[in-house]
Amino acid sequence: MNKQDFNDGLLGFLDASPTPFHATRNMAGMFLNAGFIKLDELQKWELEKGKRYFVTRNDSSIIAFTYTGAKNYTMVGAHTDSPNLKLKPNAVIQEHGVVKFGVEPYGGILLGPWFDRDLSLAGRISYLDTNNRLKDALIDVRKPIAIIPSLAIHLDREANNTKSINAQTDISPILATNEDFDMTAFLLSQLANEGIEDVAELYANELSFYDTQNAAFVGLNDDFIASARLDNLLSCYVGMLALCSVGDDAPMLFIASDHEEVGSASTSGAGGSFLENTLRRMFSDYDEYVQMTRSSLLISADNAHAVHPNFAAKHDKEHSPKINAGVVIKINANQRYASNSTTISRFMNVASALGEKTQNYVTRSDMGCGSTIGPITATRLGIETLDIGLPTYAMHSIRELCGSDDAHSLYKILTAFHN
Repeated sequence: MNKQDFNDGLLGFLDASPTPFHATRNMAGMFLNAGFIKLDELQKWELEKGKRYFVTRNDSSIIAFTYTGAKNYTMVGAHTDSPNLKLKPNAVIQEHGVVKFGVEPYGGILLGPWFDRDLSLAGRISYLDTNNRLKDALIDVRKPIAIIPSLAIHLDREANNTKSINAQTDISPILATNEDFDMTAFLLSQLANEGIEDVAELYANELSFYDTQNAAFVGLNDDFIASARLDNLLSCYVGMLALCSVGDDAPMLFIASDHEEVGSASTSGAGGSFLENTLRRMFSDYDEYVQMTRSSLLISADNAHAVHPNFAAKHDKEHSPKINAGVVIKINANQRYASNSTTISRFMNVASALGEKTQNYVTRSDMGCGSTIGPITATRLGIETLDIGLPTYAMHSIRELCGSDDAHSLYKILTAFHN
């Protein structure tokens, strides 16, 4: 796949995936179109060599794999969630002449950029249908329905010097001027828009606000891609396409987990049992399972901090990745990243054979280092792991920025691993 087609597909995937639920549904659709067979965790699996499969959990995490009989799997791990503003259960607030929603920050969100953006709402609703069955459905309002207006400079003369944001009082999106607002009627109308009208009772929801501005190429020569949720739908897209592009005889697995941004400790997060359960069903003999985990490689693909041209001092100058200069290998002496010399060498060997560039990233020694699903999965499964990332500006902002070359470079590397 050439770079332009690859990137055009990436932009479409980003726009169509405002929540982990939508991202997972879109990836499941891509796998179905590529000939993968859907599995159900509640059913007995009868796997056949030479075929491809996928399975989802919680509608927000997905695993897909080729089933070859080989034990030396290349696994690519990413995550479906991104920092956002989630709707509180009793969300409606009517005061000061407006209707607004109470929200709760999800993950390590950069709040400032959420002001003065055209926001919409999407996610999952659980309900009882008219046949007395519990069901779930996804909604996406799509149109801008809310905004968080900034406080005028006239009322906060120190805003450009000192600015703090109170997550309880300052970030409630406003939806309308004061009027009677019926939340139940609003949610029922959104379900009706999705063709769902057999609702007897609404129970719970997991809804998030998102920026309605579409992903776009930016720069004089389209050097950049700007979008919400690049962390980490960018890696989801690369891993998904890489698996779809390899042959049936290439032992490869892709996992995209939810809840990385809040620590991965959930049934559908990397700290849960989803991957281990799937691998044990692929390799029911325990000796073969251990042989597989010890001969396979997990590539944990997340975003990496590119050196910011206006804040270069925030980086170690010898380990300052640049946009469009290659995939970043992430290293930390204290195992916040799981890369070691062996896994780094395996990745560099493939990249070098293709002529693809790589870069190294180490956090400044006087700053704390974030982490990823890499160490969590390595600890749980005992699988050799490499942490990599695609260089990004403005990570955890409502609109992030990456290069238009780097994701395609990683795609070429991953698809070549078994050649």
